Amino acid sequence: MRAVVQRVDGASVVVAGETVGEITGEGLCVLVGVTHDDTPEKAAQLARKLWSVRVLDDEKSCSDVNAPLLVISQFTLYGDARKGRRPTWNAAAPGPVAEPLVDEVVAQLRALGAHVETGRFGAKMSVSLTNNGPFTVLIEV
Repeated sequence: MRAVVQRVDGASVVVAGETVGEITGEGLCVLVGVTHDDTPEKAAQLARKLWSVRVLDDEKSCSDVNAPLLVISQFTLYGDARKGRRPTWNAAAPGPVAEPLVDEVVAQLRALGAHVETGRFGAKMSVSLTNNGPFTVLIEV
């Protein structure tokens, strides 16, 4: 699993004019990509990392300050544009594999006590955020 993690001062996801997920104040906006060999165990590992990684102000984690997370599925994180002019998506897991694993990341975060908002799997989403820093990091498990 691969996650692009952005420290934000607020973020939201809109689908067809409807806000489906929104966090306010300091938190993390997390784009999650799934590949073919990912497992529920990797989803749990990613959730633990997201909850405890010290990337907020003053080297705090979401668990330290009860900061919210906005988790959004993002198959394009496994795009490969090394050859030609069009990326390939061969490394991205198909929806029936990826969706339950993204849901598992969210479920595991909630089990840890996190407030989690989400996008909508497979939908055309408009994501808005205010990057705090800016600060963006890639996490792979």
